Amino acid sequence: MTQTRTIETMLFINGEARPARDGGTCDVFNPARPSELVGRAAAATVDDVDDAVRAAHAAFPSWAALSYAERAALLCEVAEVLTEDAADVDFRARLFCREHGKILSETHLEISRLGERFRQVAAYADRLARDEYIAGDALDTIVTRQPRGVAALIVPWNWPLAILGAKLPQALMAGNTVVVKPANNATLVPALTLEKIARVLPSGVVNVVTGTSSQIGDPLVGHPLVRKVNFTGSVDVGRHVMRVAAEHITPVTLELGGNDAGLLLDDAVLDDAAFQRLYLGAFMSTGQICMALKRLYVHRSRYDEVIDGLSSDCDRQVIGDGLLPETTMGPMNNAKQLGVVTSMIRQARQAGADVREFGYVPDQELYDGGYFQRPTLVFNPDSRLSVVAEEQFGPVLPILPFDTDAEAVRMANDSEFGLCSSVWTADRDRALMLARELEAGYTYINAHGPAAQDGRGPFGGFKKSGIGRNFGYEGIIQFQGYHAISGAADYAARAAREDSKSSTCP
Repeated sequence: MTQTRTIETMLFINGEARPARDGGTCDVFNPARPSELVGRAAAATVDDVDDAVRAAHAAFPSWAALSYAERAALLCEVAEVLTEDAADVDFRARLFCREHGKILSETHLEISRLGERFRQVAAYADRLARDEYIAGDALDTIVTRQPRGVAALIVPWNWPLAILGAKLPQALMAGNTVVVKPANNATLVPALTLEKIARVLPSGVVNVVTGTSSQIGDPLVGHPLVRKVNFTGSVDVGRHVMRVAAEHITPVTLELGGNDAGLLLDDAVLDDAAFQRLYLGAFMSTGQICMALKRLYVHRSRYDEVIDGLSSDCDRQVIGDGLLPETTMGPMNNAKQLGVVTSMIRQARQAGADVREFGYVPDQELYDGGYFQRPTLVFNPDSRLSVVAEEQFGPVLPILPFDTDAEAVRMANDSEFGLCSSVWTADRDRALMLARELEAGYTYINAHGPAAQDGRGPFGGFKKSGIGRNFGYEGIIQFQGYHAISGAADYAARAAREDSKSSTCP
């Protein structure tokens, strides 16, 4: 049985939930049943954005004045509030299925991971509190860091809570206040979750504006009081964000697209568990993940084995409503992205590639009316086809053979993107050697994607995959600027003896 309750969410500015100034809203529909209204989110105006930024700016001095230990304690409290009420977590998970389309186990995972990431970031308090001291004959220097001010955090629709966990706790721990803008295609649960977070913290520290990017995107990114922009999304929009931020020389972190290559070598272990990791790496969340496996290069000696194994895993999938317990793959989130994927599949077929669709559809009427695409494998396509050369961001995976390691690396690096990659081999030394040759910000070994992600490591890409890093210690200091303080010799040594408070979650 599916939920039918319609949800309404509001803006959250300076400690208060409120409607948009003009009362405007945005409708959110169920991608499995596009005629089903799931809820309405407040559609912020330019004036609402200005209110949110100014509230964050006013709250900044007192928030920045807290010690890392004090901010860590509050982040731990946020983590507790996010997950302490099992009924609320389940409600948000089910609502998330309806507005996004992903299956229930994934929405529960995403909600729980957000709390974990607040705790993970809080654990950096000790390290962040330590300054660097440089002693010299004439001068001693302290190298410290300070928060930038108001940070604008722009979150995409595909994994909004998980991606929020890659930037929000980091911005807060660094000492910044924030204005968060979720994506329109997945805005209800992010808005509800952000309100829970904001209510734990002092007024104005976390502010939330929802609405269309065309109306409020530029006013937020280009606001003169915004001192840092952290954006996750497409390359084209990332370029635009960079141009708008340049007006005020506002620093940006951009986590953009990926066309992740996996190299499966001749000695790879291909048991059932390995094929499950391959499947999840490519098709988790219906393939709508920036770090998903999007090109698989397989040593020719293992090619037929991989075709058989992955085909079998794909054919076991049940495609339907993500709220149903038997469903293992839900719809794509929106009609536009579905069109991109089906166009790639159509082009590959027309070019003569071997294209096969898999999976069981228990409700054909639902499938035909929603934004569904069965898991699809494309065998040995021309590398110039869009299904290979571009990011699919959907449930389709091209599989191509190679003969030598050098050939595999060359094909993997022949891309405008450089987000993630993976190496599949029984030889760890060989994996590490090849990983160092891959042009990617993150490389997995014998796995790929969110299930293999270590949030303690920095995450981001090269080339058109972006600028800067999220996650880890590096993700925190992206929200700070370095500050050097010099004085006569021994000045830094005296300062080094001062005690500094620190804390982590219990």
